[in-house]
Amino acid sequence: MKKTLITMTATLALGTSAALAEEVHVYNWSDYIDEELLTKFEEETGIDLVYDVFDSNELLETKMLAGGSGYDVVVPTGSFLQRQIAAGAFQKLDKSKLPNIGNMWDVIAERTDTYDPGAEYSINYMWGTTGIGANTGKVAEVLGEDAPIDSLELVFNPENMEKLAACGVHFLDAPTEMIPAALKYIGEDPDSKDPEKIEEAAKVLEAVRPYVQKFHSSEYINALANGDICVAFGWSGDILQARDRAAEADNGVEVVYNAPKEGALMWFDQMAIPTDAPNPEAAHKFLNFIMDPENMAAASNYVYYANGNKASQEFLVEDVIGDTAIYPDQATLDNLYTVTPYDPKVQRTVTRIWTRVKSGT
Repeated sequence: MKKTLITMTATLALGTSAALAEEVHVYNWSDYIDEELLTKFEEETGIDLVYDVFDSNELLETKMLAGGSGYDVVVPTGSFLQRQIAAGAFQKLDKSKLPNIGNMWDVIAERTDTYDPGAEYSINYMWGTTGIGANTGKVAEVLGEDAPIDSLELVFNPENMEKLAACGVHFLDAPTEMIPAALKYIGEDPDSKDPEKIEEAAKVLEAVRPYVQKFHSSEYINALANGDICVAFGWSGDILQARDRAAEADNGVEVVYNAPKEGALMWFDQMAIPTDAPNPEAAHKFLNFIMDPENMAAASNYVYYANGNKASQEFLVEDVIGDTAIYPDQATLDNLYTVTPYDPKVQRTVTRIWTRVKSGT
């Protein structure tokens, strides 16, 4: 679930006037694709690709439910996709136009069936876990060498967080990720829809709120990499990007990622075509392009996230396919949980609670 609001347009002169050029508009998470793939798509298809980015599911959902977004392909997370399908925001895929769909991975398809049975409306782009990124040196300085960097205790125990505040902590600005994690911490069902249980999770978050420097869903990448913060509760691939940026900079910062041992959220980002997409034909071409094994592998090799394309695995670099933080072992997989959408009434409660948590009032 990925990520710095920018707008980027990938265009290529194809000998056709801009006014007559065919376009496809894609709306994806920031920092979430190898930009060389955008140029490659244009070269192979002759279609101009207009590529915009966002960094929260809530922003995307507002556009989807309002209608008239102007996008041909969007990338919601599974639980949001499920609610948006029910609201009529997406059109069914024409699989006769997706010959590469046979490359998809049944293990992931079985899990995404929760949100989109039979993959009628979407394909999996990336998947991952939500967990803890830690600057090992700084955390050890304030909590000692035995700091619980693989446990929710690190971020939800106020005693730990009070000390970590000295070196900086960021949380995702994502209530559908943070509330389930807090529920897990107190031994409740992370997929609970009970307002009383959700309030209990809110108390966990409010207890550590004074020690959270920022709630943001992308800034923690560079903040971790640069050593500006020592802990982030965020998305696996983002934290691994931070790890690698720090290593490349050779700045003395060592970042590690752990899916909490109590259990971590497994999420899925799905590519789908809005009901009112201006160019659904080109949208299908883009999805088919992404499902090419080498293209999908190029995306994963760039962003350090796992993908739902089995055929791509032979093209993944060892740093990706061999890293259990990206492609977890079976024991870790068995300890992951998924969540389903809140109904409108519970969603209003969650939104109100999250506003309260973030404001600290």
